[in-house]
Amino acid sequence: MKIPQGYKINQKDQGNLVCKLNRSLYGLKQASRQWFKRFSTSLKSHGFIQCISDYSLFSFGSGNNIVYLLVYVDDIILAGPSIDTLQKCQNLLHNLFKLNVVGDLKYFLGLEIAKSNQGIHLCQRKYNIQLLEDTSFSNAKPAVVPMDPNQHFNSTDGEPLQDLSAYRRLLGRLMYISISRPDVCFAVNKLSQFMSHLRTPHLQVVHQVLRYLKATPGQGIFFSSQSKFNLSAYVDADWGSCVDNRRSTIGFCIFMGDSLLTWK
Repeated sequence: MKIPQGYKINQKDQGNLVCKLNRSLYGLKQASRQWFKRFSTSLKSHGFIQCISDYSLFSFGSGNNIVYLLVYVDDIILAGPSIDTLQKCQNLLHNLFKLNVVGDLKYFLGLEIAKSNQGIHLCQRKYNIQLLEDTSFSNAKPAVVPMDPNQHFNSTDGEPLQDLSAYRRLLGRLMYISISRPDVCFAVNKLSQFMSHLRTPHLQVVHQVLRYLKATPGQGIFFSSQSKFNLSAYVDADWGSCVDNRRSTIGFCIFMGDSLLTWK
């Protein structure tokens, strides 16, 4: 038995007191919620603003002194243009909570971050290689494109797949890869439209996407340090390519200067 973490005893009382055990608790259902409530309340009391669309994202300051704080479970990421402001926020967090500072962000949830004077490069190379190993595609012949742009799917061609769960798990991993790979986003989106009517042509295209990842495992997105602050957006559609209902698949991308910000 140990004294609960955070409970302090006066130096003069050590060795003279005992703890009375009222009840044993092995994990509370609301523990994570209460922890985040305590964390967010402390941040907002010191001037941080919580994002409305993403409650795990906080911002502090403005202009060149702005700081973004992202929390995931018990991991915290700080980002901003000013090293001094980041250090002040880090010192504030040290005063509020017990922290372990790991250092510069290089790997997080399968996402690899490489910084240089030219900018920041994001990729999922390690995750891609692991996916190829898990699917036995490490030695497959590389493909030039993720999917033939003239290929059209329907819910009747080919034989039905027997193992639907394996296909869905694989497609879910491809969806996660698309967060840094807009080049496979369209193919993954088209394949996900037939989750209830999976057939052999769909699996063949999934294999082609894997062979394309074999050719470009380290490809990702690059945010240039010289990028200008002007927004530009592009939209396109395949104009009723669905054979079953003649619906279109629409895609868009938004750039800030030469850096790609968001896409679908």
